[in-house]
Amino acid sequence: MSLSSDQDARELHALGYAQELFRTMGGFSNFAISFSIISILTGAVTLYEHGLVMGGPAEMALGWPLVTFFTLAVALSMAELASSLPTSGTMYHWASRLGGKGWGWFTAWFNIAGQFAALAGIDYGCALFLTPLVGWSADRVLAVYAAILLSHALINHFGIRLVARLNDFSVTVHVVGVVLIVGALLLFAPKQPLSYFFERVTHNDQGWPYWFAFIIGLLQAQWTYTGYDASASVSEETVDPRRRVPWGIVMAVVVSAVVGYALLLALTLAISDIPSVLNAVDASGHKVPAVIAIFSGALGARAGNLFTALAAMAMWFCGLSAVTWISRTLYAFARDNGLPGSAVWRRVSPAYQTPAPAIWLSVVIAFFATISAGTYAVVTSISVIGLYFSYIIPVYLAWRARRRGQPVPRGPWHLGRVGPAINVVAMLWVLFISIVLSIPDGMRAGKTIAGVTVLLGVWYLASERRRFKGPAWAAAAGTLGSAAPTSLLTQERDRA
Repeated sequence: MSLSSDQDARELHALGYAQELFRTMGGFSNFAISFSIISILTGAVTLYEHGLVMGGPAEMALGWPLVTFFTLAVALSMAELASSLPTSGTMYHWASRLGGKGWGWFTAWFNIAGQFAALAGIDYGCALFLTPLVGWSADRVLAVYAAILLSHALINHFGIRLVARLNDFSVTVHVVGVVLIVGALLLFAPKQPLSYFFERVTHNDQGWPYWFAFIIGLLQAQWTYTGYDASASVSEETVDPRRRVPWGIVMAVVVSAVVGYALLLALTLAISDIPSVLNAVDASGHKVPAVIAIFSGALGARAGNLFTALAAMAMWFCGLSAVTWISRTLYAFARDNGLPGSAVWRRVSPAYQTPAPAIWLSVVIAFFATISAGTYAVVTSISVIGLYFSYIIPVYLAWRARRRGQPVPRGPWHLGRVGPAINVVAMLWVLFISIVLSIPDGMRAGKTIAGVTVLLGVWYLASERRRFKGPAWAAAAGTLGSAAPTSLLTQERDRA
């Protein structure tokens, strides 16, 4: 173990945790896992049709930068917290440190619910693209979906080094893939004039006016911008996490914003006719995703299949990173006895130093979540709302503590005086987007999140309030204001 890794392990031990996971990730690998889960070739592509239906080309031209701006406020706020408490517990530990074990418990469960829905959306989207490529009919999508989940579980089980290398390669696949797709569409496909990119038209069948449909269409961009907390989830496997994790979070959003906008521009200008793209079917009469229809119509069937395969590969890498992300969150929460059967889910494979039971639990629940959730838009909406609830709760608690004049721990990476203003922007955006995404499909996503919240409330009051003790450092100190995290932060500031 290097001197830096040894220091990281000592700091983790001071928080009450042993260094059980394999700490080998550098800064690029940490960035790569969040960039892979954001995966513009997953979110922006699988929900491209949703955005096109709701807001037309202008949804891409204006919706993407709008969501990017406000998402950066959330990411910056989270990065500051990640620097102060670098553990696999991420938002759960931040909320516990700032508000108490109850806040931490609810944050953990919102995050877990959002992550399960995210993995379901990612890998099911990959199956939707992959199934027609291998010549199978749409009724075999579930089998392909199960095989994809299985492949992700196996690779995650057998080692973080392999996952880190594949995540590094995933960055290459995403960036090179987008360059090839954008280049081919701009050079060889018939193109609309640039003004077409800003055309405002809606094809929604709910009769919504354009302005409202445009707002609903923001799900496309917001669903893409999820999962960047994965950099924090692998804090215990990252060398010098107080500095590298915050940059991993922020840079994953920034790079995705630039590359994603180029992709959306090229795809949109290659549309010959919106209705024909939205209503495209294959030889068997099954609906074809809009992006596949654009590829095939603009570049021909062979080229269309090639670029569809490239997008499917990127989605596969995205799902691989998502299993890493979810399993670390489950492991961290189980380590503090937060899950039913925690003794099982906190186990680490002695041979591979990975949380093997949590990995397999992740893929099993994700499979059944897809079957029960309904439409793809509902799955992704639930994911966004659940995740952003967990993102913003600790941000709110930190903001509240500063307003009350209470000390808030800081790491070497922080926002300084502008932090509170950025926090407010982040909180208002999450409130707004959560309401918006609760509305479609008869408010199915909103009702699901509301139901989950009620069930969690009843469960916590009836049982967990007394049973659950909170993070190890809180339980050991008897209060959530334990000195361990603060003293470590002071040492870190002195070293900085």
